[in-house]
Amino acid sequence: MREIIHLGCEECTRRNYHTTKNKRNTAEKLALKKYCKWCKKHTIHKEMKL
Repeated sequence: MREIIHLGCEECTRRNYHTTKNKRNTAEKLALKKYCKWCKKHTIHKEMKL
């Protein structure tokens, strides 16, 4: 049931990371604080469409 998702920076909207999540357990969009190499700082990265 795990599916690959892409995480994009909220400030520059670039897709920097990809990970997996179980859609059965977590239906809402995933949001993590990660480092963006284009913004050069830690920002919120949200799940984006493929």
